[in-house]
Amino acid sequence: MVMPLDASRSRPLEGGPSFPLRHRLRRLIWGLVWGCCGIWTPSPCHAWRRLLLRLFGARLAATAKVYPGVRVWDPKNLTMESFSCLGRDVNCYAMAPVTIRSYGVVSQGAHLCAGTHDVDDANFQLQVRPIVIGERAWIAAEAFVGPGVMVGDGAVLGARAVLMKDLAAWSVAVGNPARVIRQRRRIG
Repeated sequence: MVMPLDASRSRPLEGGPSFPLRHRLRRLIWGLVWGCCGIWTPSPCHAWRRLLLRLFGARLAATAKVYPGVRVWDPKNLTMESFSCLGRDVNCYAMAPVTIRSYGVVSQGAHLCAGTHDVDDANFQLQVRPIVIGERAWIAAEAFVGPGVMVGDGAVLGARAVLMKDLAAWSVAVGNPARVIRQRRRIG
């Protein structure tokens, strides 16, 4: 599902904004609060980081863990279910909804990118598409997950891999572009 933004207002090639002023101001305040009070906090302060994210609209289970250094573009687009995890220095570019199901892990330095541009549009319009990380799925260190991608339950995306299309449940994928190399043994 592609969610283009209002083309009549946005002219990115001419420096025009893709989001209304109110949205940009809310994200500015979020950035200041997170930068001053959240991003640098010690590892054990998961409850504090959850609180800050929730204040700006994130839906986080009480057992979700967000580590220091995580960057969330728009908390209102983030949902984390029970025992899910965003590791240190993850970039959650949540321009569209990003959902991490129960026990889903996104390891350090990974990038979840829910936005892109229409390269065939004269105005290079922004398009946003949701990302879902399935239950017990693992996005390994410094991997990239692109817009609109569904990572199936139990799937694994290897370190530094680039995933631009859905990954079937219990598959293990590596490389750029990511390719499935085997099936994962089911756990739990």
